[in-house]
Amino acid sequence: MSNVTIYSETSITVGDNTLLGAGVKIWDTDFHSLDAKIRMTPGDRGVSAAISIGKNCFIGAGSMILKGVSIGDNAVIGAGSVVAKDVPDNEVWAGNPCRFIKKICP
Repeated sequence: MSNVTIYSETSITVGDNTLLGAGVKIWDTDFHSLDAKIRMTPGDRGVSAAISIGKNCFIGAGSMILKGVSIGDNAVIGAGSVVAKDVPDNEVWAGNPCRFIKKICP
């Protein structure tokens, strides 16, 4: 889909048959430190952690997947969600912050 941004400093993996809606952002880094003194130093890179998105997932339009997250197989993320923690297989999650909505029968 259009306007998807994937930025990786560590690792981002996306499984087969996973769909990304328009405007999805997947970032495995904070880009800079949260500490102002460190943030102002040259070379500050922030914290990064790998992201894993399983197979057969759907990530709704405008969603943001943040560092260190693992999204299981067949998961659905509702549009506009901010995913900051792991999502198990076969579940629907949505919101800001993203939270469990319901199970999906496999």
